[in-house]
Amino acid sequence: MNKFLGYLLTPVFYFFFFLTLIIFQPIQWVCYRFFGYQAHKVSVDILNFFLTYCQVFLGSSTTFRNEQDIPVDQPKIFVANHQSMYDIPALIWFLRKHHVKFISKIELTKGIPSISFNLKYGGGANINRKDSKQAVGEIIKLGRRMKEKNWSTLIFAEGTRSKDGQLKPFQVGGIATLLKVVPNALVVPVAIENSWKIVRYGSYPLSAAEKLKWTVLPPLDITDKKPEEITLELENVIKKAIGQ
Repeated sequence: MNKFLGYLLTPVFYFFFFLTLIIFQPIQWVCYRFFGYQAHKVSVDILNFFLTYCQVFLGSSTTFRNEQDIPVDQPKIFVANHQSMYDIPALIWFLRKHHVKFISKIELTKGIPSISFNLKYGGGANINRKDSKQAVGEIIKLGRRMKEKNWSTLIFAEGTRSKDGQLKPFQVGGIATLLKVVPNALVVPVAIENSWKIVRYGSYPLSAAEKLKWTVLPPLDITDKKPEEITLELENVIKKAIGQ
């Protein structure tokens, strides 16, 4: 049934999803060029509100649970599992007060309406995976911005998307680099469920009527722990949260 409905609803979803991206491209440009970071951020937040709830055109539900009292006056490193590109809009929208930034492939800074502009000018780290020196340098710069502005970074620690929802081993590199620069950062795991199902049949049809869920888990106590220990603990708590 999910696949059958997907054949019918996917064109409607894509129409509104890409229309949103096109509409917000000039809005972002005006906000950034004439009014600066804060106005640009508001435009990005609103963009991701609409992208998040485009899921209604697939008949899918969006549930974001955050029962944690996470301070806004401290840098955070949110660490999540990664199931599809549709993980991201809800994270930006629902965690908007924490100024969440991403570590992204530099290739994504070109050619995608709204998304490329935000990645280029939104304050995240755009890395060249073939140039480790450049990648580490960009992550260090991001860490300094976190420290200066109390921003947050969200890391998909698996390094790539899980096509079947099964958690892949977490990689320590990005977490370790950020913690060197921002040792006082609060480390917060986020568990994502069912977004992989949207694309289980590929880009067409998308799977309809899925129950998408994001859960912010309790921050870790990282006192006297090595990055490898922290990363393993993050992997284990997220694995438990998604029932694996």
